[in-house]
Amino acid sequence: MANTAADDDRKQRARKIVRVLAKTYADAVCALNHESPFQLLAATILSAQCTDERVNMVTPELFRRWPTAHELAEAAQADVEEVVRSTGFFRAKAGNLIGMAKGLVDNHDGELPQTLEELIALPGVGRKTANVLLGTAFGIASGVVVDTHVKRISQLLGLTDSDSPEQIERDLMDMLPEKEWINFSHRLIHHGRQICIARRPKCAECPLLTHCQRIGLPDLT
Repeated sequence: MANTAADDDRKQRARKIVRVLAKTYADAVCALNHESPFQLLAATILSAQCTDERVNMVTPELFRRWPTAHELAEAAQADVEEVVRSTGFFRAKAGNLIGMAKGLVDNHDGELPQTLEELIALPGVGRKTANVLLGTAFGIASGVVVDTHVKRISQLLGLTDSDSPEQIERDLMDMLPEKEWINFSHRLIHHGRQICIARRPKCAECPLLTHCQRIGLPDLT
């Protein structure tokens, strides 16, 4: 299907947005503290419906007790639940962490695979989590991470009309240069925390204001 004028406009605006984000948040990185790909994967599983700040409070004890996939695979469910309780949905998350570790031990000798297909076969690992791991730990641009910040701000900017994270990812992958897929998400997440705050967006201070369609927001006065 041929691109429409609206598609071309979105792509042009997307590339301008990429440049502004790169200038404004040049040093943006993943906010989850980690020292290895395994730690990043575990932290990302815990981050579902939980703030990164809370996850970073929990993971030091988690990794102290179970520093590798081999140790975590042998952990008792109740012990892991107690450590991750404050992140919410702790029973499911503890089960996913142990299942993920067992999958790594049984199928990958405890090492992290570097393909999307192998990662999403692990318990608790969906496409978003796999994209985080591949992009941040290995520099592999497998897709665009679509978390709540990326979803909300991409809609405000008018870069997507969809509510589906899967479709939003496809829309962003189509209009962004592949070399920007990893950093775009990091930078937009930082933007969502510092300027484009969900309940009180600082539009007057926003470096993206001239490129933003402000979909769903009241007119500036």
